Amino acid sequence: MLNYLWGGMILIGVVWGILSGKPAELTDGILTGAKDAVSLCITMAGVMAFWCGIMEVAKEAGIIRGLTRFLHPLVRFLFPRLPEGHKAEDEISTNIAANVLGLGWAATPAGLKAMESLEELEEERRKSGKQTGRKRDGQLPAPRGVASNEMCTFLILNISSLQLIPVNMIAYRSQYGSVNPTAIVGPAIVATAVSTAVAIIFCKVMDRNRRV
Repeated sequence: MLNYLWGGMILIGVVWGILSGKPAELTDGILTGAKDAVSLCITMAGVMAFWCGIMEVAKEAGIIRGLTRFLHPLVRFLFPRLPEGHKAEDEISTNIAANVLGLGWAATPAGLKAMESLEELEEERRKSGKQTGRKRDGQLPAPRGVASNEMCTFLILNISSLQLIPVNMIAYRSQYGSVNPTAIVGPAIVATAVSTAVAIIFCKVMDRNRRV
């Protein structure tokens, strides 16, 4: 769908530029945009490589394990059906920590692993449900191809995550010549705190409705 939307917008822009008699400006805009895109990709690749490396060092140093213990009460509150000690807990904690620090790209690998672990968990529940024909924790397993309650909760939290230091946004602002790239920090904390609070409330309400 996004391919169609972006393709449509590009096509409309090109046609409008030609019909409005500004082919020179259109060509200049295309070339300038391509140059800026390459420059931005190089900048963000450096930022991503640095923070992904930091996360790996933290993992080897045992910091992630300590962070998992620190976030354990929050993870248990958000994912009450997650079995104690399940590997998804470490991955969810790593993702939450990276998102809170504004390291969106560094959070992606842990997020993908967490989704895979949650899918494996749901598959185990499906097999158990077929054998016993009973609900588990008050819920039937999600049908194959349908996201589980934990997967939906994790996705919503990942999208709305609280950010204390929006590193990516600061890098974008710096790349495009902002006088004060860090001015976004305050508004970002307020906006993401509100979005996270709303997300948590929404997830708990939906979880309760599903159990009824």
